[in-house]
Amino acid sequence: MSFRDLRNFTEMMRALGYPRLISMENFRTPNFTLVAEILIWLVKRYEPQMDIPTDVDTESDRIFFIKAVAQFMATKAHIKLNTKRLYQADGYAVKEMLKITSVLYSAMKTKQMALGDRSEEDNSKFKFDLGSRISDLKTARQLASEVTAKGASLFDLLGKEVDLREMRTAAIARPLEINETEKALRAAIKEVLESVEKTKDMLGNVVSDETSLDNKIEKKKQELERNRKRLQTLQSVRPAFMDEYEKIEEDLQKQYETFVEKFRNLCFLESQLDEYHRLEQERFEVLKDEDSDMDVPEDEGSDSDMEDIRPSKPRPTRNGIMAGKGRRDRRDLFIINYKLL
Repeated sequence: MSFRDLRNFTEMMRALGYPRLISMENFRTPNFTLVAEILIWLVKRYEPQMDIPTDVDTESDRIFFIKAVAQFMATKAHIKLNTKRLYQADGYAVKEMLKITSVLYSAMKTKQMALGDRSEEDNSKFKFDLGSRISDLKTARQLASEVTAKGASLFDLLGKEVDLREMRTAAIARPLEINETEKALRAAIKEVLESVEKTKDMLGNVVSDETSLDNKIEKKKQELERNRKRLQTLQSVRPAFMDEYEKIEEDLQKQYETFVEKFRNLCFLESQLDEYHRLEQERFEVLKDEDSDMDVPEDEGSDSDMEDIRPSKPRPTRNGIMAGKGRRDRRDLFIINYKLL
């Protein structure tokens, strides 16, 4: 006996409504009176009309009582009980009685769950969901139209029943001719044989098609294997022009680096030339302003002074010098660019 079995037994008996409080200490020692009382209550709970002897004073009465309970449970509830353990009336008897209480307890739980589901269904009957009823309404309309059509066709067929009944009666009353029956059977057998031959031909064609497909698959596999070997061979062989290609590629890389360097130098020189031209232009503007200040005469009434001042203008000579200097700079820059390229 385990503590868990004894606890489960007491809890199940309390849930089933056993009137007496069962303690875990009741089965520490043999207590046949309590075991007999529990067995009688369980049998009455399972079958209220069952009549079992309750006299357990003598040893023979106890044996008869245990046999009667075990036989009843075996025949009615299909529960096999160990009579020796029941007769011991201790913790081992609790294990046997636990078989009966487990069945009754599970039945009670099932009934409670069924009642709960039924109450939920009753509550849900009063809930009206318009969205779920629309599909039912469409189905009902469709069935109504089908019933109407079936009823009309049935009415037409029943109207023809009078003529059909006479034809059916005449066909049944007509004597069966052996020759016609034999002829019909031979025709049916011939059709069956023809269908069998067609089926055999189709099976033969399937076999031949299968063989041809297998051959094609095998050819494709061989071709695939050859192509794979050829691919491996091509991947392993180095092309003859590969060395030259790599050399040309290295030369191209060097030429590209040289080009980039020269292009960068050219851009730098162009920027320096622009800067030089800008400075020369600014210097020229400054000299031009100074020359204009020198050209103003001190006395406008003196012609001799005007004549002395005119030859002293250095502007044409300076402009020529600047123009020649600019052309020389551009020539030097062009020569430098040509050498770089």
